[in-house]
Amino acid sequence: MINNFFNNSVGNIYSKPNSDSEVTSQILYGEKFRILQKKKNWVKIKTNYDSYVGYIKKEKFYGKFKPTNKIYKIKSRIFKKKGNKFFSTNNFLYFGSGISFKKKDKNYFEFEKNKWIKKKDTKNINHYESNFNKIFKQFLNTKYLWGGKTSKGIDCSALIQIYFYYNRLFFPRDSKDQMKYCKMRSKKKLVKGDIIFWKGHVGICINRSNFIHAYGPKKKVLKMSTKFTIDLIDRTANLKVKKISNIQKY
Repeated sequence: MINNFFNNSVGNIYSKPNSDSEVTSQILYGEKFRILQKKKNWVKIKTNYDSYVGYIKKEKFYGKFKPTNKIYKIKSRIFKKKGNKFFSTNNFLYFGSGISFKKKDKNYFEFEKNKWIKKKDTKNINHYESNFNKIFKQFLNTKYLWGGKTSKGIDCSALIQIYFYYNRLFFPRDSKDQMKYCKMRSKKKLVKGDIIFWKGHVGICINRSNFIHAYGPKKKVLKMSTKFTIDLIDRTANLKVKKISNIQKY
């Protein structure tokens, strides 16, 4: 199996080699993966970061790629250069994407031929963001999207995982696997950084009393009272909290 690197802004990962099948996750620019199987216009892949398996559309991918920086803004607009001026496009790179800078001009970096982004939207590839709230709060009011992991749409487990992905630390993609992976926290009172799991849902405490999650019924990422959220999910979905861990354990 040969390493490949994804070279579009974002791509859907499908459960089957068919665009009508379920979108189970997404893959970001610069993400490394291996091709397990080829089937007409599709390839079955396994991502290197979290070993996620699914199908993406067959294209010509990068065979070699060494990222120098990563996107720190929730989305970074791509620019084209004409003469000495830069013009905005309708395309973006998304938070956590790894990029390789080719050359610099003013406050812009070129990452592909005549594709430029603002330097201020990036950090060095080795940058570590310990302030998880700074990351999660960027996604407030982002649309809820099953399988999504960008500002165009994100689901509950991707919201938690994106913090770890940015820092290039392993963390599972789906909430059921996250719950198995995480260690139970022994303290009774909720504190900042607590990850709360229900069957099929997850979110995180940004302080002792408030909670952020990508909430399907409200169709977006919300900050809510933690106690209210626990009561709401119990009342409307008949689901009890199954596990509490803390993000700082990982």
